[in-house]
Amino acid sequence: MTVPLVLGLLLLAGGGAYASYRYDAATADRLLPGVTIGGVDVGEMSRAHAISTLSEEAEERLSRDIQVATRARTWSVSAAELGTTAVIEPVVDRALRVREGYGWPERVFRRVLNRGVAYSSDIRFRPDMGRIRTYMENLAEQISREPTNAQVDYENGELVLRRPEVGWQMPVKDALRALKRALAGGSETVQLPLRKIEPEVTREDLGKTIIVDLSTLELSLYDGLRLEKSYPVAAGSSSYPTPQGQWEVINKAENPTWTNPAPDGWGKDLPLQIAGGPSNPLGTRALYLNAPGIRIHGTPASYSIGSYASHGCVRMLMSDVEELYEIVPIGTTVHVIS
Repeated sequence: MTVPLVLGLLLLAGGGAYASYRYDAATADRLLPGVTIGGVDVGEMSRAHAISTLSEEAEERLSRDIQVATRARTWSVSAAELGTTAVIEPVVDRALRVREGYGWPERVFRRVLNRGVAYSSDIRFRPDMGRIRTYMENLAEQISREPTNAQVDYENGELVLRRPEVGWQMPVKDALRALKRALAGGSETVQLPLRKIEPEVTREDLGKTIIVDLSTLELSLYDGLRLEKSYPVAAGSSSYPTPQGQWEVINKAENPTWTNPAPDGWGKDLPLQIAGGPSNPLGTRALYLNAPGIRIHGTPASYSIGSYASHGCVRMLMSDVEELYEIVPIGTTVHVIS
């Protein structure tokens, strides 16, 4: 014979059946003992009391800071700030309906003797995905960084040696899923996913770069970001200045033939051509730039090195230009600056 049936017989025998039934009806708005919601014991609470208690609990949870972290940065935000709300009333109403699984004698028995039922559920939270997405998109803008290519350049008259740096991008969809899981599970930390973006130009890709400084009459050769060697040079005179700017080595020649560039001007007293060799005005080696008529070349007039003596070209000592010739490929960038 079941406990509720025994209890019912005893109540009837004692003439208390009607009073017990009235007691059960009067407590219809109270949760059965043993009911927990979101870890809170709401047994024997009225519907209104349970909703109030759980609302306070939910408000406390929603106001807790969640640490949103990525790499070396951390942001604090609460679920409430993200528009998340608690769903309380339907959860309490579902818990109230647990009583329907028991007859009224057993319900009275459990209340009188405080015999709890085995029922628990969680507080439900409803995220505002629109606000969360906006928050994540704003974070993505702060986090995202384009990669930096390795570079040897001149900016605003200053030499810039730029090291390559990786870029970062936050996949918003993946970050949304991570934050949504944290909000649903009550986690206090969220590690945001990041995608690394490698630079297109690394130190190894950078290759050689030539810097010709007209103010110091010095040619500097960089290998990647490392200064490999410096050479003294001669540059164009005030009447025929060496053109400044960014140029490129477009050709190379050993023992080049010199062709008179101005037979009707400053070269009228010179031959139309001079064959290659040590006495040639271009010396034994020449690097041709895409600046019209401009070369980096050797010179038999070694005494001119360190002065402004050429017709626009950059002169070097024979031994220096022969060394440079071997290690500088066609396509090398040349910066001429003052």
